[in-house]
Amino acid sequence: MSGGSLGIRSGSCGTLDKQLQNGRLPIQVPTATRNKPTKMFHWICKFAGRKKVGMLLLCVISAAVFVWVLYVGKGEVDILENDHVQSVTLNVRLSINYSGSPLIYSLQPNGLNAAYTVNQTSSLITGEETENRIMPPPASSYFLGYTLPLGHPCNTFTLPPPPADKKRTGPRPCPVCYLPLEEAVALMPKVPSFSPVLKNLAYIYEEPLNRETEFGGSDFGGYPTLKQRDNSYDIRESMSVHCGFAKGRKPGRGTGFDIDNGDLLEMEQCNGVVVASAVFGAFDNIQQPSNISEYSKQTVCFYMFVDEETEAALKRDGGLVNSKKIGIWRVVVVHNLPYSDGRRNGKIPKLLPHRLFPNARFSLWIDGKLELVVDPYQILERFLWRENVTFAISKHYKRFDVFDEAEANKAAGKFDNASINFQVDFYKKEGLTQYSEAKLPITSDVPEGCVIIREHVPISNLFTCLWFNEVDRFTSRDQISFSTVRDKITAKTNWTVNMFLDCERRNFVVQKHHKDVLAELARMAPPTVYSPQPPSLTLANDPPRVFSLETSGDRVVNSPVRKVTQRRGRDMRSGSRRRRKVIRDNDSS
Repeated sequence: MSGGSLGIRSGSCGTLDKQLQNGRLPIQVPTATRNKPTKMFHWICKFAGRKKVGMLLLCVISAAVFVWVLYVGKGEVDILENDHVQSVTLNVRLSINYSGSPLIYSLQPNGLNAAYTVNQTSSLITGEETENRIMPPPASSYFLGYTLPLGHPCNTFTLPPPPADKKRTGPRPCPVCYLPLEEAVALMPKVPSFSPVLKNLAYIYEEPLNRETEFGGSDFGGYPTLKQRDNSYDIRESMSVHCGFAKGRKPGRGTGFDIDNGDLLEMEQCNGVVVASAVFGAFDNIQQPSNISEYSKQTVCFYMFVDEETEAALKRDGGLVNSKKIGIWRVVVVHNLPYSDGRRNGKIPKLLPHRLFPNARFSLWIDGKLELVVDPYQILERFLWRENVTFAISKHYKRFDVFDEAEANKAAGKFDNASINFQVDFYKKEGLTQYSEAKLPITSDVPEGCVIIREHVPISNLFTCLWFNEVDRFTSRDQISFSTVRDKITAKTNWTVNMFLDCERRNFVVQKHHKDVLAELARMAPPTVYSPQPPSLTLANDPPRVFSLETSGDRVVNSPVRKVTQRRGRDMRSGSRRRRKVIRDNDSS
């Protein structure tokens, strides 16, 4: 009986092993072990029933599985907590019909960036924001970018080859894949982008000004010394730097580049997107943006800065009467300009919009000679948000080396040649070299600076402050100083600049001529030529113009005038000599 019992029990144990294997537990028990159990197992089976042994084993295995699940679960929680610290998830639900059916895009964490995931849905949801799956503390919330879905047309978009037109060899626009306005607006970041290293940026205010500096500077810039310049490139978490408006506590009020209080209050209300431009010295005609959506007209601040001379010209031409607006632009008259050079004055709203609009999040600068032809939200989405950068500027269409740019400026008489040489030599002593492939992935050292797209975060604000300081200290040709400031900051941080193609810039702005060029073109235009009319036949005594009129009795006969070939060059001179010889012969006779 005992042998039979053992055989049954051993069979029961073997059956239990098979059950455990079917339960996906990887336990391999040899057949000999199942047929000949150990002595301890024999005594357990002797004093306990078959069912109790099976229940005991099940309990042991269940306990082991429970401990294993707890351990793995704890590891997953730790991973989630770590991801919680390193990344932020932004979930934005959009309705897009480019593939024929609505889609919901949910931004999910993907390393340092957030990536799109696409889910089909039968309901149409537009611009609805879902709850964040992982909500970090507000102080550590940053926009980490996104990628478009795999099937999105902009993912497969490639630039077509330029048209084969031998007559037109200059720069031209090229296609750009913009998102529809609704999608671009819905993708506007709800939180600021990450600012590497630098978190707090303050600006130096000095009164009275200390003019004891090594060289360069101005009252408006604050005369930063070379030591202060070097310290400004030592990127730290909290910094104080010169950034214009040095002799006043509030930009635009007693600082130079002064603005009326009413305009300053309006500018402080801009807390989203700002489009800024300027015309000084009545140098350009004000260009009205086109293709701007009604939503942008209501939510984007469009500001045009002018000086008193330009204001007078606008009033004289009837463009500015009793209103502060010309078309979509709100015109702000600036007083007490700090520089005698209009180009240098224009660098203030160009490089320091974060000081003029302290609550704005994004800004788009366009030169006064440019006409904006694409909605600002679409431009910001294409060149900032989709690229996950905080600063974008186009490359020069032809030059990418600072030394070539300096020579081109001297040849065109853009600035005093000695000053340009001094600036370039100063940068050479600091390590400036000609552009080469060693700088890749940087593709150019020379921007086309007439358009700047940026987000107002501490690191990009620092960049434009230090760039302005170079313009204040050296020449106003900001293309020469751009790469020096950029490279010094990127050497201390992982901050990058999106330098996109110049043909893409020409896609969303159209360049117009300056006023003086337009006047010169009008002066050089050939006079209007009218086709001559045949003379009246009743005026037979009028002198002939095109036709020779001969009278014969009471008839008038038209006879064509013989065509006289005009003498040119050598023949004309020889004819003149012959005519002078005939005159001398007549006189002598």
